[in-house]
Amino acid sequence: MKYTPHDYQKYCIEYIREHPVSALFLDMGLGKTIITLTALNALMFDELKVNKVLVIAPLRVARDTWPAEVKKWDHLQNIEISVIVGSVKERTAAVNHNAFIYIVNRENVKWLVEYYEKNGLRWDFDMIVIDELSSFKNYQSQRFKWLRKVRPFVKRWVGLTGTPTSNGLMDLWSEIGILDGGERLGRFIGRFRESYFKPGSMNPSTGVVFSYTPRPGAEEQIYNKISDITISMKALDYLDMPECVYVNHEVEMNTAERKLYDQLKHDLIIPLEDGDIDAANAASLSNKLLQMANGAVYDENKEARTIHSRKLEMLEDLIEAANGQPVLIGYWFKHDRTRIIEHLTACGYSPRDIKDSSDITNWNAGNILVALIHPASAGHGLNIQSGGHILIWFGMTWSLELYQQTNARLWRQGQQNTVTIHHIVTKDTVDDDVLKALASKDVTQEKLIAAVKARL
Repeated sequence: MKYTPHDYQKYCIEYIREHPVSALFLDMGLGKTIITLTALNALMFDELKVNKVLVIAPLRVARDTWPAEVKKWDHLQNIEISVIVGSVKERTAAVNHNAFIYIVNRENVKWLVEYYEKNGLRWDFDMIVIDELSSFKNYQSQRFKWLRKVRPFVKRWVGLTGTPTSNGLMDLWSEIGILDGGERLGRFIGRFRESYFKPGSMNPSTGVVFSYTPRPGAEEQIYNKISDITISMKALDYLDMPECVYVNHEVEMNTAERKLYDQLKHDLIIPLEDGDIDAANAASLSNKLLQMANGAVYDENKEARTIHSRKLEMLEDLIEAANGQPVLIGYWFKHDRTRIIEHLTACGYSPRDIKDSSDITNWNAGNILVALIHPASAGHGLNIQSGGHILIWFGMTWSLELYQQTNARLWRQGQQNTVTIHHIVTKDTVDDDVLKALASKDVTQEKLIAAVKARL
């Protein structure tokens, strides 16, 4: 296909070409991959500024999305790529294959750096692109530590994400730091924390701080520090996006089911003959209550105990109301998937997981009427907007990033219909808290978007 970039895409392409370090906080559906590939093509073949590029991405995106984009567009046909995934033998062969762009999944960053070290090789990637920069928000992770080791040898960096502060402003220290070496937000997390944050909650006896809150004016100061390398754009500002409608559908437990839920909530344990259901701490309790709201919960033996079928019944009604239109179902727990498949199969449907490239092709071709998707494995990079426009959240997730990214699988450029996002919510349960938390966490995200928004 011939690539005709939008004006905002031209702006982003030139920005990458002109800035040795750039962070593109682009909303879902704005075309981060094709923007970056077009810039790389110019830097390598027109300007001769780059010789060898490493792209770091989530596994599925590394394996499927980037190679597919290179094959798709006419102007990229001269780019030879090598995908460093799979077994050790396959990864080794890919590293030694002669190419311009090498693509590795983020879990193999450590292996790649070690491979160069063990074999006495000079780190020869002169440009690194991090697709989903937010996956480097944990400065204690292996991927962060090993990538930082080779940072001095790389002259050009690009970070791509739609959700840079999904858990708050603290994420930005490692995300920006891996790109600029700590030039803007400092080289040490402790000093960054002291400069811009104050303790939010702490143990008065030990002094251990559990959470931090930004100091007055800290957000604006941080945004100003990074504004010279950052582009931020929201899809609604630059695309003729279809309407997206959010609908909540309440279900209610009966008296016996509510009694079990309240018992776990108050006592942290439900004694059962074959295995107790218990919660060791607040995080575990939240997790167990989410499961119970969905209709089943794991006991101490990791066996799923069924509590109710209210959400399954509502799911059946919503699929029937879709009247033959394809439906995508988001689930979180394994027992949710098992129960959904069993229930819908008994109702005469043929639910299928979307896992690999063939599933994506069949979905987009309209051959799958009921599909299941897990946010953690499908949050990034899947182009499935052609196959349907109805997403039903059977169970909720606390992760704003995974929630937004999963919604954006359908609500994105190329979608021809109004997208409907359905939430099945069990009344007066932790489901209500999750929806409120997702809304409140987006506040910081919105402020960041507004503060560093590029003006065309």
